[in-house]
Amino acid sequence: MVPSPPVPVLEGIAARLVARAPVPVPVAAPAPRGLPVIDYWTGPRGLPADTGQLSATGLRPASKIVVYDAPGGRPRGLVERSISGLPVVLPIVARRTGWVAVLLPTTNRRMGWVPPKGWSEEPLRDHLVVSRGDHRLTWFRHGVRKKSWTVATGAAATPTPLGRTFVMGTTGTRGAVYGGLDALVLGSIPENPEAVAEGLGAAHTGIHSWTDPGAFGRSVSNGCVRVPPKVMRLLLDEINPGTPVTVVD
Repeated sequence: MVPSPPVPVLEGIAARLVARAPVPVPVAAPAPRGLPVIDYWTGPRGLPADTGQLSATGLRPASKIVVYDAPGGRPRGLVERSISGLPVVLPIVARRTGWVAVLLPTTNRRMGWVPPKGWSEEPLRDHLVVSRGDHRLTWFRHGVRKKSWTVATGAAATPTPLGRTFVMGTTGTRGAVYGGLDALVLGSIPENPEAVAEGLGAAHTGIHSWTDPGAFGRSVSNGCVRVPPKVMRLLLDEINPGTPVTVVD
C-alpha cells in the first residue's frame, strides 16, 4: 500500500492541475439580423485598433463569417468569400483562446476577431513595406529582403495611409500612364476622401504602374503607391492576395 503524500505535496499537485486546465473558448454570439456586410464600399464599425504582431498566415473564409470586436464580444460585420470578385484572404495578426484577429478591408488600422470555425489557414510568404519618408517600397519573402525600389507616394493632402493593410487582389486600370498593367488593390482607403481627385473618394489605396519617371521619389499621388512598369510586372507575378503591406514614415 502506498502511503498518502503529505498535504503540501497534494496542494502542489492540485496547483499544477489547475494551471494545466484548458482555457474555455469564448462562445460566439449569433449574428443579429441586418448585420452589415464588409465590402469594397462599406467598412466595419466599432472594431479595435490593430495591435497585433502576427502575419505569417492568412485566413480564407469557407463561407460567410462573422467578425467580432473581441473574442466572445459583439458581432460587428460579415465577411464573404469574395469582395467585388476578389477572393478574400485576411492576414492573421493575433490569436487568443481559439479565436484569431485579422486585418480587414475598407478600413485603416483596425482588426476584427473571428471564432475558430468556418475558415482555413494558408501561408503568407511575402511582406511589402512602404516608407513614405524615403519614398521606398521594399519586398520581403519569408522575412528576407528581396528587392527595394524608389516609388511615389501620397501627397501631403492625400497621404498614403499609415499602418498595416494587405493586398486584396488585382484590378484593371485605364489610361496610358498606367502602362496597360493591372494594379494591386489594398485594403486601406483614403484618409480624407474629400481631398482626393473626383471619383476616387470611394476607391481603395493601390500599388500601380506609372510611366512618368518624374513622379518617383516624390509625394504626389492621391494616396496610391506608384511604381515603374518593370516593378509592377514583377509584383503582379509574385505577390498573392493576403500579402501584408506596412506603411511607415
